[in-house]
Amino acid sequence: MRHYEMKIAGVTRQLPIVRISDQLEIASFVILGDCELVLNAAQELMKVLPEVDVLITAEAKGIPLVQELSRLMNMKRYYVARKSIKPYMTNPFVTEVYSITTQNKQILCLEEEEAEQIRGKKVLIVDDVISTGESLKAMEALVKKAGGEIAGKAAILAEGDAANRKDIIFLEPLPVFPIKPSR
Repeated sequence: MRHYEMKIAGVTRQLPIVRISDQLEIASFVILGDCELVLNAAQELMKVLPEVDVLITAEAKGIPLVQELSRLMNMKRYYVARKSIKPYMTNPFVTEVYSITTQNKQILCLEEEEAEQIRGKKVLIVDDVISTGESLKAMEALVKKAGGEIAGKAAILAEGDAANRKDIIFLEPLPVFPIKPSR
């Protein structure tokens, strides 16, 4: 298997290169279980984040990062937009998303009580990687639907063209690898 070596927040990782379509390969970046990377990345992001009241991420890969950022910011709570409506949810706020890594349409939702808790608050949307921006758009729609004010959007990496965006905060760019058609 091929790998892409990357240094992120002072930590070097070998990211496996995986094919996600006939035209594209990406370096697979997974922070789940990587305590060293999460802790270092959160500390680096803290240096450049705006002042916010609330943090939110989408289930599941952004959870370790938002947990550590919440701890560093002395927040008592953060929010996770779930990828399915759970039985305990009453009147969930729902939006749809098409993500490059799942390649299927998904939903993101917040329980009504959680949505009420972010109403009128300055919200930072947090993710591990920003790629096509579709997950961000869905999170923005969810936050706006709940009445929150988007104060920023942050991730550890910006993949492909996302690295050219001026409306996001990230630590490092992550290239994508187009597959050249064979003759």
